[in-house]
Amino acid sequence: MGGRDREVCESCVESMIIEMVSAYSNRFYSSKPEIAARRIEAIGFQVGHQLSERYTMERPRFSDHLEAIKFICKDFWSELFKKQIDNLKTNHRGTFVLQDNRFRWLTRVSIEPSPANTDLSQDDSSPPPDDSKVAQATSMHLYFPCGIIRGALTNLGIPCAVSADMSNLPACSFVIRIKA
Repeated sequence: MGGRDREVCESCVESMIIEMVSAYSNRFYSSKPEIAARRIEAIGFQVGHQLSERYTMERPRFSDHLEAIKFICKDFWSELFKKQIDNLKTNHRGTFVLQDNRFRWLTRVSIEPSPANTDLSQDDSSPPPDDSKVAQATSMHLYFPCGIIRGALTNLGIPCAVSADMSNLPACSFVIRIKA
């Protein structure tokens, strides 16, 4: 597969993720965002589980949690996003923070304006979108990669919980808490 073909594939994946989030959030579970979030995360979990199987097929098992997390930050992230995680922090007690300074899947996400703001005859003085709604809509796009990380680590024998912090878009931090 050449470079141009890969770009097309990546844009298809990004479009599929945007459409999946939209379908679960706005159509299937529009009145129940917590169920939509769980469904999106579950799909990500399956994808991460299968990808880690593929990417570790020729490797020996990891000897500890840190080695597996480093694999996620370097090799796994490089396969998915063509770059490594920008920063890894740990408290050495089972919590890891993976920082991506320009998370690829958030760079093309746009939030649809509310119906009140779609009139093209309005001037530019219309109120900006509600920050809490923008944050909620954007956070829905992070359940899928959180699921991918959790699925990959679970397949590597590391049960964990994964959450995301998006306070400085398009930078994103993924917080991994290893379950004892």
